[in-house]
Amino acid sequence: MSREIPLRRSVKPSRAPYVLDEQIGFILRQVSQRHTVIFARDIGAELTPTQWAALAKLTETGPCSQNQLGRLTAMDAATIKGVVDRLTARGLTETSADPEDGRRLRVSLTRAGQQIAEKVASNALAISRETLAPLDSREREMLMVLLEKLR
Repeated sequence: MSREIPLRRSVKPSRAPYVLDEQIGFILRQVSQRHTVIFARDIGAELTPTQWAALAKLTETGPCSQNQLGRLTAMDAATIKGVVDRLTARGLTETSADPEDGRRLRVSLTRAGQQIAEKVASNALAISRETLAPLDSREREMLMVLLEKLR
């Protein structure tokens, strides 16, 4: 005796309570991906976003401990160590024992690192402008205020 398998009708689902395209995390990830593409295309000097963040922060603050640099750039200890190691291998940063605490590693820009940071700063500003280009000036300002509240 043969059993017939009932055909299932395709039912259009009712509106789901969770719509991925409306979720902040999903939207932020898409915006971040767009920014990352613009960054990779335009930064120059073969820098990753984390490497640029470290160079930019060292330009702002001057030498600091590797741990502090990680905190200032929102990187965990393992990530900042890798970033500093790669920048140091390229001759853009150098490390030394912290004069106040020999257990800490102090990171500073080399002359080459300072020159690269100065050279690509205008590219980085242009990248931010392009990322925000779909917004008018009032919207850009509001977005930055709102993102700062979420930080």
